[in-house]
Amino acid sequence: MPAPVVMRDVTYAYGTGDLARPVLRSVSLRIEPGEIVLLTGPSGSGKTTLLTLVGALRAMQQGTASVLGLDLAGASESARTALRSRIGFIFQQHNLLGFLTARQNVAMALELDPGTTEAERLRRAGDMLAAVGLSDHTEKWPDKLSGGQRQRVAVARALVGQPGLVLADEPTAALDKQSGQEVVHLLRDLAKSRGAPILLVTHDPRILDVADRIVSMEDGRIVPADQPKTSSAPAS
Repeated sequence: MPAPVVMRDVTYAYGTGDLARPVLRSVSLRIEPGEIVLLTGPSGSGKTTLLTLVGALRAMQQGTASVLGLDLAGASESARTALRSRIGFIFQQHNLLGFLTARQNVAMALELDPGTTEAERLRRAGDMLAAVGLSDHTEKWPDKLSGGQRQRVAVARALVGQPGLVLADEPTAALDKQSGQEVVHLLRDLAKSRGAPILLVTHDPRILDVADRIVSMEDGRIVPADQPKTSSAPAS
């Protein structure tokens, strides 16, 4: 089975010409099927920029990248949009819509699938909420859920479409220790059971045990595990 994510010599900068500010510098990364990779490093090291490139939220500038079989270098916006529909995204802020119930928020992730009816979407959403331990909360509004419960809804929304890849950006940052560990272990178990690899950006040392591999970044580069980090000016 081919690797879901292969990036080689990826370089990215904000701005152009004399105003260009390098954020990623010749980054190479490979993620295998079912693998859970944690991306760590100080603020400004390029972690989130790398995540957004993998998720086709930004266009490539230099280097090559293949995500779920799509060559991102030169990919059209329509191709990148189609790729995003095959990726489950989880962010620090759960981004639930307050005027929709938990079930409706999860079902929204299936609306782009023309082969499902509304009843089928709601059924699958309910099943996914049960899988994250929220079977008794499916009809609650987001403001009636705790922070940990809202993030569980976000996990359910990311996984309900059976994505080929899950990308998570600081999913535990707004949670207390217990809730954060519960959410990330749940994400690991559900993704593993479905064979979906996870790339998770985190500053949270409490969740390092979920990883198959930890990748550290500094100044826009991946720091080799067998070499000490160097000290230099942070990337933007």
